[in-house]
Amino acid sequence: MRPSGRKLDEMRVVSIETDVMRHAEGSCLIKVGNTHVLCSASVEDRTPPFLRNTGLGWVTAEYGMLPRATNTRNRREAATGKQGGRTVEIQRLIGRSLRAGIDRSALGERQITIDCDVLQADGGTRCAAITGGWIALRQAVNVLMAAGQIKTDPIIGQVTAVSCGIYGGQPVLDLDYSEDSAAGVDGNFVMLGNDRLIEVQMSGEGSVFGRDELQSMLDLAAKGSAELSAAQGVAR
Repeated sequence: MRPSGRKLDEMRVVSIETDVMRHAEGSCLIKVGNTHVLCSASVEDRTPPFLRNTGLGWVTAEYGMLPRATNTRNRREAATGKQGGRTVEIQRLIGRSLRAGIDRSALGERQITIDCDVLQADGGTRCAAITGGWIALRQAVNVLMAAGQIKTDPIIGQVTAVSCGIYGGQPVLDLDYSEDSAAGVDGNFVMLGNDRLIEVQMSGEGSVFGRDELQSMLDLAAKGSAELSAAQGVAR
């Protein structure tokens, strides 16, 4: 039995509210259960130096967690003068994931920055950030197309992310914190559409896992991705 009472293949309740920031080219507040992430997209008519005169655009991301997003206060990273390793790893994952879903030549020489701020954390913050970040990216691209700044839609497909793991000896979908903290195996699955994998992060936290269990988690991830894609389609 899962602590929440959910079925093994049951997602938490997902809601996405769009246009929550007046000045951003794209924005949404995504809620996956008790994990809430504010995502925004900002367009700049420049690229990083290594892309100048290449005709290619760039999508990057920044990620942060508010001090009371968890049950105890975390010190702001700005106060320490540097980002933590976890933060850097997550924002790189978000950037890689969203770039996989876009044709950078069609985007042209401009940069879209996706900011993901965790308001409340209960497991799966990076997955929620990727899923919500895609909505903000989609909206920013719509703004560029409406303004005639790009002619061809650079979005290749929907990007979603969901966690799966082994909890209580069984593969489960969309772990909340109580499950994540006690899971024998923990993984994050980033998908383009519902059948193409962008990235898989898997680790045996307290036990090892076999190919059959990995396949079960892949199947669960595909189911979760389909549900998230549907939520994205309604929200955008």
